[in-house]
Amino acid sequence: MSATLSASTLLAVPLAPLVGAALAGVFGTKFGGNHIGRKVTHSLTILGVLVAFIISAMTLKSVIADGARFNETIYEWMVVGGLKMEVGFMVDGLTAMMMCVVTFVSLMVHIYTIGYMEEDDGYNRFFAYISLFTFSMLMLVMSNNMLQLFFGWEAVGLVSYLLIGFWFNKPTAIFANMKAFLVNRVGDFGFILGIGLIAAYAGTLNYTEAFAKAGTLAGITFPGTEWMLITVICICLFIGAMGKSAQFPLHVWLPDSMEGPTPISALIHAATMVTAGIFMVARMSPLFELSDTALSFILVIGAITALFMGFLGIIQNDIKRVVAYSTLSQLGYMTVALGASAYSVAVFHLMTHAFFKALLFLGAGSVIIGMHHNQDIRWMGGVRKYMPITWITSLLGSLALIGTPFFSGFYSKDSIIEAVHESHLWGANFAYYAVLAGVFITAFYSFRMYFLVFHGKERYDQNPDAHHDDHGHGHDDHGHGHEHKPHESPWVVWLPLVLLAIPSVVIGFMTIDPMLFGEFFKNAIFVDGAKHHAMKELEEAFHGPVAMAIHGLQTPPFWLALAGVVLSWYMYMINPALPAAIKRAFGPIYRLLENKYYMDWFNENVIARATRALGTGLWKGGDQALIDGAVVNGSWKVVGRISGVVRWMQSGYIYHYAFAMLLGIFILMTYFVWFKR
Repeated sequence: MSATLSASTLLAVPLAPLVGAALAGVFGTKFGGNHIGRKVTHSLTILGVLVAFIISAMTLKSVIADGARFNETIYEWMVVGGLKMEVGFMVDGLTAMMMCVVTFVSLMVHIYTIGYMEEDDGYNRFFAYISLFTFSMLMLVMSNNMLQLFFGWEAVGLVSYLLIGFWFNKPTAIFANMKAFLVNRVGDFGFILGIGLIAAYAGTLNYTEAFAKAGTLAGITFPGTEWMLITVICICLFIGAMGKSAQFPLHVWLPDSMEGPTPISALIHAATMVTAGIFMVARMSPLFELSDTALSFILVIGAITALFMGFLGIIQNDIKRVVAYSTLSQLGYMTVALGASAYSVAVFHLMTHAFFKALLFLGAGSVIIGMHHNQDIRWMGGVRKYMPITWITSLLGSLALIGTPFFSGFYSKDSIIEAVHESHLWGANFAYYAVLAGVFITAFYSFRMYFLVFHGKERYDQNPDAHHDDHGHGHDDHGHGHEHKPHESPWVVWLPLVLLAIPSVVIGFMTIDPMLFGEFFKNAIFVDGAKHHAMKELEEAFHGPVAMAIHGLQTPPFWLALAGVVLSWYMYMINPALPAAIKRAFGPIYRLLENKYYMDWFNENVIARATRALGTGLWKGGDQALIDGAVVNGSWKVVGRISGVVRWMQSGYIYHYAFAMLLGIFILMTYFVWFKR
C-alpha cells in the first residue's frame, strides 16, 4: 500500500454523498419536517459529490503518477465458519478510473438537476435519491470482496427503482420501476449463485484470495455434470451482468426506465448502474480467462444486443428512447469486447461512453425543457437557432457516439471492432459482422434524431399535444412556461453540457495509450496472452492516437458511419416521403420492430402467465390442499376421529367395562385354543 492512499481519505469518497443524501432525505422532506429548503438541499448534496470527486481525482493522480495501490479491510462484520464478511476497499487503476467517472458524471447531473427539476414538488427527495445512488455505486466499484460488491449491486438496483418511479402518481412510471426491479432480480439470482459457488469452493469472498485459487477452481468439475466448475461460475456471474447491464434477453427494463426524470436517465445509462456489469466482469477477469465457453457466450450475447437493439433505435420517436436504445447497443459493444478478452478496451469504451452518453441524455433533457415538455422528435425541427449551446454540444456527443475519428468514441469503438476481428473464439465471426453493421445503424438513428430535432422545418407548432403536460402524455413536467417558441435552457442546465462535451471530444485521444497499451490496468485486469491474443495484435498495430485516427479515415467503420449519416440526411431532410414509403413496403418488419421483437408480449403472456399459473398451482395444490388441507386440517381431523372412537369406548359404565373384559378373555382363550395347539 502506498502512503499516499489512506483508509480514512478513501472512506470519505462514498460517505460524503451518503451524508448529503441523509441530510436531504431526512431534513429536506416531510419525513423530517422540511427543515431545510431547496437551496440548502442541493448545496449539501452537490458539496458531498464534489468532495467525492476531488478525492477521487487526487486518488487517480496518485495511482498514475506514483503507482499507488490500496487493498485492505476497513471493517470486519463477522466470521462464519472461516468465511469472512467484511467491508474493504481495493483501489487500483480500474477502481480509480471508475471513481472519477462516477463522481464527475454524478456532479454534472446534480448541477443540471437544479434547473431541470426546478418546479417539481419532489425536488429535495430527488437530490437525496441521486446522492444515495452515487454512494451505492462508489461502494460497488471500490469493494475488495464479493459481499460488498453484492451490497452495492443491490443498492443501485433499489435506488434506481425509486428513481424510475419517482413520479409515483404516473401508472407508466410505476409499471416501469416494477419491471426494472423484477427483471434485475432474474439476473441477480444468477449473480448470487456465482458468488455462492466461489464461497463454497474457494472458501473466501475476498477478490485477491479467490483469484489466487482460480487455478484450483479451473480443475474441478461441477457435481453431477461434465461442465467445468469455473464455466458455471462465470456464466452465473455474467447472468447478473446481463440483468444490470441490460443484455439480451434481460434488456427489456431499460427503455421503459425513461419514465423517470431525465437526470436519472443520464445517471443510470451513462456511468453508473448499467456499467456495473461491465465493471464486474472486468474485475473478475482472472476467472473469466479460464473459460473459453463463458467468453464465447458473452461474445454472442453482446453481439446480439449491439446489433438488434440498434435496429429498434431506428423507429423510435421519443427523444429519450432513441438515446436509451443507443445505450443498449453500446453496452453490447462493451460486452463483445469482454468476450474477446479485451477487458481494458471494454472499460475504455465504458469511460468514453459515460461522457458522451451523459451529454446526449442531458442534451435531450435540455431540448425537452426548451420544447415545453415535448419529447416527440417528429414535432421538433429547426431548434438549433433557438438553442445554440444545446445544439453544438449535442452534435459533439453524436459525433463521438458514431465513432468519428479524433473523437473519444472513435478510439474505443474502433478498438472493440479490431479486437473482435482478432479473436478466434466460437462466435467471433458473427460478433465482428454484428458490431460492424452496428456502426452504420448507430450513425443512422443518431443523426436521424439530430436532423429531426435541430434542422429542417419547424414543426413544434403542429404538435397535437403541445399544450398538455407530462402527467397526461408521458413527457417531463417541469412547470416552465408555455410560450410558443423554443428557448435555450438556463445556465445550470447548459453548463454541464459544455463540461461533458470536453471529455467527449478529447478523453479518448488523451488516454488510449496508457489505458490500452500501458500499465494503467496493471494487476487489475488479467489476460492470458497465450490463449487470447487480441490485445497483443492491437498493440502491434497501434502507432499513436493521431496515426490511428488518420488510418481510421480509410477503414470500413468510418465509411459505414458516413453512409449512415448521409442516408439519414437524405431520408429526413431531402426526401422525407421516403421513410413513410419504406414503412408501407416493409410493414411486417416495422411491426416487428415497433413491438420490440415481441419480447414484452412474450414476457407478459408466456413467462408472466406461466409464473402466475405455477404460483396458483403451488398456492391451491401445495398450500391449500396439501399443507392446510392434508397436513394441518387433516391432522386435527384424524385426531378428532380417533378421539371420537376412544370417547365412545370410555363410557363410564361399569357393566360396559366388565363386558369388555369378558370379551377380551373370550378372544384370548379362543386364540390360545385354536392357534397355539
